[in-house]
Amino acid sequence: MKIGELTRDAVLDALAECDRLGTAEFLKTYGFKPAVKYVLVHEGKEYDSKAIAGVAHWYCQGRALTSDEFSGGKAAAAGWLLKLGFDVRTPKRNPDWVWDELVLACALLAENGWAQLDAGDKQVVELSRLLQKLPFHDKATRGETFRNANGVARKIVDIRTCHPDNIGRLTRTNGNRLDYEVLAAFLAAPARMAAAAARIKAGLRSGELLKLPKAPLEELEEYSAPEGRILARRHLYRERNQSLRERKLAEVLGERGHLGCAVCDFDFEAKYGAHGAGYIECHHVVPLHVAGEGETRLSDLALVCANCHRMVHRTNPWLTIDELRALLAR
Repeated sequence: MKIGELTRDAVLDALAECDRLGTAEFLKTYGFKPAVKYVLVHEGKEYDSKAIAGVAHWYCQGRALTSDEFSGGKAAAAGWLLKLGFDVRTPKRNPDWVWDELVLACALLAENGWAQLDAGDKQVVELSRLLQKLPFHDKATRGETFRNANGVARKIVDIRTCHPDNIGRLTRTNGNRLDYEVLAAFLAAPARMAAAAARIKAGLRSGELLKLPKAPLEELEEYSAPEGRILARRHLYRERNQSLRERKLAEVLGERGHLGCAVCDFDFEAKYGAHGAGYIECHHVVPLHVAGEGETRLSDLALVCANCHRMVHRTNPWLTIDELRALLAR
């Protein structure tokens, strides 16, 4: 066997096989890891250049190379492919996956019984489209392959290898600590997390979540919310809707005659005089994974002092007004 003597047709055959099997299965079958330094771009799709070069040997020389027989650099795989006229490039590193993106990926896996889904699967293609809509990564930070179907399929493999049922079955891939954390949240509360994913997808499809003003990061970090940051952002937006707040204040004043906290009854005006008149925070009592896209009702809101508001959001799941009231009574 003459290593590196490839034909263009042999490379095209290897690309076709990768398309048939799906990237994850193709790499697993031939014992290659995802490319890090160089990728082959063909007809708008990105392939693992080293794996393609290794398998192309099968089509023109009768035996595929193993990963440890050659390197993926320009002295070997990348160079061989470049000589044949293929587009081989160093990929622009895409930003790391964030919590909300992993929530959607875990939801898709859970819906399919935690079975592998390849890049050609319609569900993977749809998830790719939704992930590209999420407002967490500026366009300047996105590579050409940002959250494309191949990338989504690879992340699904990462998550699957984190699953407790995977022991001894699949080789651990390039997943990270966050993959484990989001998966753990799903396994601990599958119905709640699936509902959160459904809310995110519905909000992206309707465009409602894309219209939200950005909330300061430090505020979102105060929310213990495994459902994701974008739902927490919507929650904050609804709590701060000035028109709703004024209507809620008027309702409580009419019923109680003062603006006391629904938990501890602290009254800012009683404590600070005119300086505290009309001041109190508004809390949206509907949990993130339950709150839909419909209009917020006054009954969905409660008036609370700043301390009690922070205590409501400090635990996971969030405490209800009654639960925090009982905690304070103890």
